[in-house]
Amino acid sequence: MSDQSSPAYTTLPAALGGIRVCDLTRILAGPTCTQLLGDLGADVIKIEKPLAGDDTRKWGPPYVKDAQDQETTESAYYLSANRNKRSVAIDIATNDGQKLIRQILKHCDILVENYKVGGLAKYGLSYEDLKDEYPRLIYCSITGFGQTGPYARRAGYDYLAQAMSGLMSITGHPETGPVKVGVGVADLLTGIYANVAILAALRHRDQTGEGQHLDLALLDCQVSWLVNEGTNYLLSGKVPPLLGDQHANIVPYKVVPASDGQFILAIGNDHQFQKFCTLAGKSELADDPRFKTNSARVKNRTACNAAIEALTATRTRDEWLAALDPLGVPAGPLHTLDQVFADPQVQHRDGKITMPYPLAKSGKVSLLGNPIHASKTPPTYRRAPPTLGQHTDEVLANILQMPSASIAQLRKKGVIG
Repeated sequence: MSDQSSPAYTTLPAALGGIRVCDLTRILAGPTCTQLLGDLGADVIKIEKPLAGDDTRKWGPPYVKDAQDQETTESAYYLSANRNKRSVAIDIATNDGQKLIRQILKHCDILVENYKVGGLAKYGLSYEDLKDEYPRLIYCSITGFGQTGPYARRAGYDYLAQAMSGLMSITGHPETGPVKVGVGVADLLTGIYANVAILAALRHRDQTGEGQHLDLALLDCQVSWLVNEGTNYLLSGKVPPLLGDQHANIVPYKVVPASDGQFILAIGNDHQFQKFCTLAGKSELADDPRFKTNSARVKNRTACNAAIEALTATRTRDEWLAALDPLGVPAGPLHTLDQVFADPQVQHRDGKITMPYPLAKSGKVSLLGNPIHASKTPPTYRRAPPTLGQHTDEVLANILQMPSASIAQLRKKGVIG
């Protein structure tokens, strides 16, 4: 696991070193995007409303506990998407606050925002307001439904995107009905798509000198994420049913019983199916016309699954996993989160990292690691998630060269926190 002596904390080259981001986002989709930019080396300036901050700061418990074992105002939810940022508390509803944002933008390459469509126009901070003054600025807007279309002005949330995209219609068991995915996947994947779009826009700007407006929507991204199930429908015209833990196009690919519990069996081709049947002492099953090919198994999924489950139930989970691994037949355990972070592979790949955090009783906080592994420009962990307004004075003094008296005056007027 990473600590301050690991490569993640050394002064390795940063892929986005020298890039600065004005982050006008909150909740999850936007902060996911800007945290990833920060992990890759960008200087991310998170603009927050004084005294309030990002909504997710209050989304607990759990919260970080301090030296007196008391809960702070920093929630686990907030910590999950806000490292490698500097928090600057500015009230953009004030004229002086809007002027400060414009001054900061003179030193930025990217602006990311997730206000409702038109939400920043009333502050003079929309793309149309800024594009001529900052022609090289990459302005990324993240909304529920996009900048155009009949739903454009609706508020958008991850849950709505999961439902309206059809994702929930293919997630869940026939007996219990649709369910949402356990984390905000629409928010997360939109943040990642936004990151890809920003990097492409940076490449374009490097070649042409032109900034541009990027329009990312939760619904768009979640629809695109239907992948094979969406294309299955477009090709066949058939609305897919709920399949529970099963795969629409591969059989057997599901949770199966063992004599002492359950495990995942994910057979992806006919050769793997043959090897499983031989291991199970039922090689003739692989020659059964109903099961000989994956297409046949999909057509006869109920019978195939019943035959497989009768076999897997005869041995323990660990016996199956130990025997299937050397054969190259994909199988694995169903981990709870405590088992995930105890897993040697997850530990080896820095699935959990630890960062210094003065507010915490232990002086550090554990976070999820960035999954990107790069030989020359890996993600780096330079700043723990900031407290509200932690870097207001630092940014105004160092980037804007603002005298301390001017900073004090803005604070007295309530423009900054």
